[in-house]
Amino acid sequence: MQETALIVSYIVIAYMLFSSLSYLGLFALAFRKVKRETKLDKRESTEDFLRNQSTYPVSILVPAYNEEVGVVSTVRSLLALEYPEKEIIVIDDGSKDDTSLRMIEEFKMTKIPFAVRMHIETAEIESIYQSSIFPYIRLIKKANGGKADALNAGINLSSFPYFCAIDGDSILENDGLLKTMKPIIESDGQIIVTGGSVRIANGSTISRSKVEVIGLPRSPVVLMQIVEYFRAFLIGRLALSHLNILLIVSGAFGVFNKERVIQAGGYNKNTVGEDMELVVRLHRLLREEKSKQRIEYIPDPVCWTEAPDSLGVLKSQRIRWQRGLFETLWTHRKMMLNPKYGSIGLFSMPYFLFVELLGAVFEFIGYFIIFGGFFFALVDPQVAGVMFLVTVFYGSLISALAVLLEELTLHKYPNVSHLVKLYFWALTEAFWYRPLMVLWRVQGIFAAFRKKAHWGDMKRKGIST
Repeated sequence: MQETALIVSYIVIAYMLFSSLSYLGLFALAFRKVKRETKLDKRESTEDFLRNQSTYPVSILVPAYNEEVGVVSTVRSLLALEYPEKEIIVIDDGSKDDTSLRMIEEFKMTKIPFAVRMHIETAEIESIYQSSIFPYIRLIKKANGGKADALNAGINLSSFPYFCAIDGDSILENDGLLKTMKPIIESDGQIIVTGGSVRIANGSTISRSKVEVIGLPRSPVVLMQIVEYFRAFLIGRLALSHLNILLIVSGAFGVFNKERVIQAGGYNKNTVGEDMELVVRLHRLLREEKSKQRIEYIPDPVCWTEAPDSLGVLKSQRIRWQRGLFETLWTHRKMMLNPKYGSIGLFSMPYFLFVELLGAVFEFIGYFIIFGGFFFALVDPQVAGVMFLVTVFYGSLISALAVLLEELTLHKYPNVSHLVKLYFWALTEAFWYRPLMVLWRVQGIFAAFRKKAHWGDMKRKGIST
């Protein structure tokens, strides 16, 4: 038994060192890219697009399920976006609360006759409303079909060649859409998807749908999610995008070429990870066509969203995310290690399988061995000690690097005390937050075998006053 445990210990230590080094490699790539971009005058570089009437118009799609608290704030923030031509479409996916009523009252909406071109099959559309104040705001009321189905309905109704998908509890900075569209415009359509950074709004002061003061929440659970988002967006996505092997654009905010999405079949209603699944399917389409078009992540455009502040809701969210990752990798298993799909098949898919999905299993075994080594002589305490140090390095120190990268790039948190607080909590990650994440991610893998798609319930408090 002890010999087996020792062999497993060495495997887990080797795995975690490999994962840590891969994260350090991604950090180096991300650091080089952001250093280069911070030298540019971003404001000046987007003003030309603001005045240029030939800039691609964009349809903004807001899927909403029980979003009565935040949907009006989100739409008001979208109204304030600096962009030459846009339309805003809110899709009420059979909400049980007053999501539609809030929209109808706030924007003086009236029911209009409609004929929707069904590029993609969706659940029944019951009615469509249009604002009498802002005619380019529309509301779709439809039968419940899930977030993917709601987005597909929005795609069917949209008028413009590009669409931006944004969650109903999120607020985009005023020049966020312009910055997100900039790579698409400059590449003359060669970039078909762009995603921007998502930040957690809890603790910030948001008034009239605008971030007035950036602050930190008191809840350690939310603080750790802020650090976690730094690591995911500023290290993982930025570096993978640099190599054109990014497999995910946040479901909270992304811009897509509509024609390409329709060619790919729209959002998949049979997975809870519809955002990642669509990006993987687009990669697959591009590789099979031998197309040079790209999918890109840019760090600057910030979308503010509300994070769970209770462990119960966070647990549900993380189980859902892990299940979505599993389903996407399984659906596209044909691409795994397949030279036909280039670096996506040979590097990105194995990376997401072994680091992002199975990493939770290795870490779970690691915690078990550490506990067993220290208290039940399962392995030599020295081996357990080495594993403990590797675990701390893997969890806490890499998160601290992510906080450093945020300071070097976006510098969104203005006070030194904010960074000190985030550093402190980043260093505690391995001792309480990460074990919880590991446990829930393992549960998410098991949940993938139980098929029941749903939005995932989260009690909203609203992020704007």
